[in-house]
Amino acid sequence: MPVPPTLLGTLDMVHGIREAQKRGGGQSDHLLWSWVSNTAWRHVKAVTVNAGIPDGLHRSSKGLRHGYGVHAITSRVRLNMLSKWMGHAILEVTAIYANAFGAE
Repeated sequence: MPVPPTLLGTLDMVHGIREAQKRGGGQSDHLLWSWVSNTAWRHVKAVTVNAGIPDGLHRSSKGLRHGYGVHAITSRVRLNMLSKWMGHAILEVTAIYANAFGAE
């Protein structure tokens, strides 16, 4: 997944990615966390339960991402900026969030 250079710098500072890649012979498969997907799911579930998000489709990493996009649009973030932040290759994908309505 493409990551902005500023985020890469922060991730490197916290997790030592560049040094780990040097030790691994330049491999780019350095893990930031030793979690498996079930562990990540438990963390997401705990955060969403704590935030009061009701059970259902919204209580997932995809739901959090969708909520972020909808919230950004309703907060008048420009579509091109949201597209960049979400890593969308084409603006039409981001435009879906501009058509969200109701309890989304």
